[in-house]
Amino acid sequence: MCYEVGRTIVVRMSSVTASRSGPALDWRLRFGVLALIWGFSFLLIKVGTEGYAPFQVTLGRLVFGTAVLAAAMAVKRERLPRGPRTWGHLTIAAFLLNALPFSLFAYAELTIPSTLAGICNATSPLWGMALSLVALSEDRPTRVRVAGLGLGFLGVLTVLGAWQGFDGLDATGTAMALLASLSYPIGWIYVRRTLAGTGHSHLSLTGAQLLLATLQLAVVTPLFTSLPTHLPIVPLLAIVALGALGTGVAMLVQYGIVAEVGPTTAQMVTYFVPVIATAAGVAILGETLTWSTPVGAAIVLAGAALTQARPGRGHRRGGADSEPWREGRPGGADSDSAPTAGGGGAGATSVPGVR
Repeated sequence: MCYEVGRTIVVRMSSVTASRSGPALDWRLRFGVLALIWGFSFLLIKVGTEGYAPFQVTLGRLVFGTAVLAAAMAVKRERLPRGPRTWGHLTIAAFLLNALPFSLFAYAELTIPSTLAGICNATSPLWGMALSLVALSEDRPTRVRVAGLGLGFLGVLTVLGAWQGFDGLDATGTAMALLASLSYPIGWIYVRRTLAGTGHSHLSLTGAQLLLATLQLAVVTPLFTSLPTHLPIVPLLAIVALGALGTGVAMLVQYGIVAEVGPTTAQMVTYFVPVIATAAGVAILGETLTWSTPVGAAIVLAGAALTQARPGRGHRRGGADSEPWREGRPGGADSDSAPTAGGGGAGATSVPGVR
């Protein structure tokens, strides 16, 4: 998605590493856990903003997410990347894939339901496809992908109730959620252009990216918010879960899935996130649901799936996908071949997200 809609920082996944230590859980189970974590991220954002300012929610999310990745790096004895150029590129990636979309989703959910935020997050692949046609010369359109782009945005209009004149819709909050979803593919394209083949591990790059995003929010938050006079427990626990699970643990789970079954299969989690976000918002938060929301969401997901269609070609399975970053596909939170910390507000993707 929170496509945290993260997707992938562009590095080669090691099939040797994947084969030496088999995963404790079947990848399908981990895939389901990942979808649940990122799907619930939008609910957690909503709960967090009930007790804390949006920038505070984002800062807390990044602090706890960074702590999880720092612990993982310590266990694996990974070091942060070196070189001023790499850190400069990571600073921009941290802003586009973490600090900006996370903050926009938090502000958006002050005025829109978590269900709508989750569906807006699913538009990242649509934005990604549209931008890649302009920014990536090797990413040529096909009729199917262009049709998917049109279908996806038709789904967005359906969700928003365009035929009713967007009646009852908070335009500012919805625009923020859509801008957050747009920020992911801009970040993915930037990462693809600047951080491919740096030689650093995906964990090292993502840990550094989250650390930089945390520092960015640590500077901004005191300028726009004041210290809370009390600490509401439930919103605080939501922020802890959002950061530790939705940003930290989810990234580690996604790494394992990408290494085992490849980025093409791993990115399919994107299509489950809005479904879970909608179910959680309705069942737990009591958010209302009109017929246009699930119908429009289904159209968005169908369009997003079509935008990912590629000409048939040989595809090796698992972490041995020789150059998965050449897929450049948005996912959850989108181009992060080891996922960057995006998503969910989830993705992104970097799937976002939750992105």
